[in-house]
Amino acid sequence: MPRRNRAERPVHVPLRSAAFTRAESGPDGEWVVRSVPGSSSAKDYRCPGCDQLIRAGTGHLVTWPAGEYGSVEDRRHWHMPCWDARERRRPGGRRR
Repeated sequence: MPRRNRAERPVHVPLRSAAFTRAESGPDGEWVVRSVPGSSSAKDYRCPGCDQLIRAGTGHLVTWPAGEYGSVEDRRHWHMPCWDARERRRPGGRRR
């Protein structure tokens, strides 16, 4: 049997093709919204809606302004219910 010189490496799936993407518009502007399955989440994130952790392996949404497609600095990771409730929250409602 021939010897393998290279180890099998996991295939890196960039965020652009890892999940389902849609456009949304609301009073707060135009957004690109991507749902990320829990199996694609490799680290913890902090939800800007509730200021709680989104644990690795938990399905969630990644959003960014529509005019800034793919801008890493503008991406935010949200719990799905927090994203849906963002219009009902008052500004500055973060944990103290």
